[in-house]
Amino acid sequence: MTDNTIRLLIVDDHTLFREGLQAIFLSVNDIEVVGEADSGEMAIRQAEMLRPHVILMDIQMGDMNGIEASKRILETLPETKIIMLTMLEDSESLFAAMAAGARSYVLKGADKAEVLKIIRSVSGGEILFGAAIANRVTDYFRNLSAVSTAHDISPKPFPDLSERELEVLDRIARGFNNHEIAGQLHVTVKTVSNHISNIFSKLQVADRAQAIIKAREAGLGKGNAPS
Repeated sequence: MTDNTIRLLIVDDHTLFREGLQAIFLSVNDIEVVGEADSGEMAIRQAEMLRPHVILMDIQMGDMNGIEASKRILETLPETKIIMLTMLEDSESLFAAMAAGARSYVLKGADKAEVLKIIRSVSGGEILFGAAIANRVTDYFRNLSAVSTAHDISPKPFPDLSERELEVLDRIARGFNNHEIAGQLHVTVKTVSNHISNIFSKLQVADRAQAIIKAREAGLGKGNAPS
């Protein structure tokens, strides 16, 4: 190992996947796997002990998700570069990861060349997120501005709902279907369905029609309807 070697920590709760990742680096001279962890808690301990330059961090783990683990690691090791490992390019989760300090992501199943390219780029100081994430960032700040303006005029409707759930409910009230909402918010249809389930539960409604009635009574759904 030389002074320029990238010290890498692999974090994933599946042993076979960790072993598969390690095999990628056996013939690589500039990246050394200095450790591995199968949980968020272990990742925090290993990071503090090993001081890796880069961490490949699984988003979904049993004890603590990768986003929370990343936040805690970066509180004490702010120079560490974190790359998220994920099954799907879900902009909702990846935007949260970016907000936590992650520098990029690797889709599980990516080929060796892509994995190496991202690790080397991030180690060199780059931040790499795809177009979906860029759009999500733009939407976030646009909606934040809109919410701030509305807050100056009137109180927020349905305080139990998150900002994202309010966005989904507003679009439901305007007549958009799940696929259209997913396209507008740059998330998957499954993510939209999960938000809708949460909305129904929090509003204590049984179906979409009841949710629309409540939303419109609260002043939502006034934008353009689908043509």
